[in-house]
Amino acid sequence: MQQSVEFRGRSREALGNEQIRSNFRQAMDGLMSKRKASFPDQDELRRLRLRAAEIRANALLKLPELLERLEQRCHENGIQVHWAESTAEANAIVLGIMQRHDARLLIKGKSMVSEEMELNHYLEAHGIECLESDLGEYILQLAGEPPSHIVAPAIHKSRQQIAQLFRQKFPDIPYSEDVDTLTRSARTILRRKFNQAPVGLSGVNFAVAETGTICLVENEGNGRMCTTVPPVHIAVTGIEKVVEHLADIPPLLSLLPRSATGQHITTYFNMISSPRKPGERDGPQEVHLVLLDNGRSRIYQDQELIQTLRCIRCGACMNHCPVYARIGGHAYGTTIPGPIGSILEPQKAGLDRLGDLPTASTLCGACAEVCPVKIPIPDLLNRLRFERVRSDGDNLTPGQGSQRHGWEPTVWRAWSWLHAHPLVYRLGTRIASRLRWLQPRRLGNWSRVRSTPRVASRTLHELAAKNGFNDE
Repeated sequence: MQQSVEFRGRSREALGNEQIRSNFRQAMDGLMSKRKASFPDQDELRRLRLRAAEIRANALLKLPELLERLEQRCHENGIQVHWAESTAEANAIVLGIMQRHDARLLIKGKSMVSEEMELNHYLEAHGIECLESDLGEYILQLAGEPPSHIVAPAIHKSRQQIAQLFRQKFPDIPYSEDVDTLTRSARTILRRKFNQAPVGLSGVNFAVAETGTICLVENEGNGRMCTTVPPVHIAVTGIEKVVEHLADIPPLLSLLPRSATGQHITTYFNMISSPRKPGERDGPQEVHLVLLDNGRSRIYQDQELIQTLRCIRCGACMNHCPVYARIGGHAYGTTIPGPIGSILEPQKAGLDRLGDLPTASTLCGACAEVCPVKIPIPDLLNRLRFERVRSDGDNLTPGQGSQRHGWEPTVWRAWSWLHAHPLVYRLGTRIASRLRWLQPRRLGNWSRVRSTPRVASRTLHELAAKNGFNDE
């Protein structure tokens, strides 16, 4: 239960930090208004969401077949495919590629799967430098912090905090709080590394089984540099990111940036189908695709929870979540925070470790309303709450039943028996009303945020009799 205690502590700390709350409130308000403005035609939005949900559901329905087809097409195109059941295997695969090329520097584009793998720490322990090239990720690397949002990793920081960080890390650079100046400073530092790095790493937004194409969405150009300049490119992704046809990409691409940042299209959309071919002037000489499971195939086996895997990582559910907007991403203590993280991460790590996350929700339904692929997140949150206390599960969800206490079946059997015997029930309620002064004033976590219900001084039957109503 240590993770649960830590989550509550981090949440209280975040709620008491006015700077964090202010930063997130301002950022979330901006992202929500931009998303709303980018979908002026609600009929178009409904059609796009329905189509996107169908595309993702179809891909998951055929997932084993599509993964095999993706591997075949990639091999035909010259892309080397690696399978990893766990993050440890995925890390070992990346390390092996680095060692074969005697590489001591890895330059990275933004990748939540690499965060899931904790790849930076793993490679650094083996003497390999990892440099984040996404501006937000680079800022957090300097600060020694994990991302707090899957689209805008440093969204919890103000420009003043970033300026102070740059002054601390780069005292020779003139101090400035101007965003453009800070960006230019980071670009100057990072540009030198692109030419020096023998290996670049990226994430994957979509992998097309039909053509063996890796699709990458970005705004800064650093992703294209990571996949083009170094001689070796490694792409890491979860197995759920595959889609069947190249024609499936436009509807998803139309929804992803608008849902994430309110942009109609991202600055760059990269489609990588092979290493550099003879006669081409740029591109890597090797391309590797690492397909990570890490619990996804277990989620795939549940007919309801499989919907979790539809996610296209837009972050819209976070932007509209009243809980996330107040406590931020770090409070969750997971790679992916917010509503989608509250259903995905406990299924991977176990409800015994992260069982509090599904309860970190008001169940207002805002996340489901804005999800571009129509994931019913509130339904899945409730399902995981049930999984945490059930006693007859199929054990597909790790930590199933971890919150169920041994005395609960006895209590419920007694409750059932009491309500099945009217005379005993009347006697019991009469005694409870007379001894109401013995009732504790607090009922555990229930009364931490609610008023404790009190037993009435007279039973309903007594009140009815007093007012002239008999038992008939």
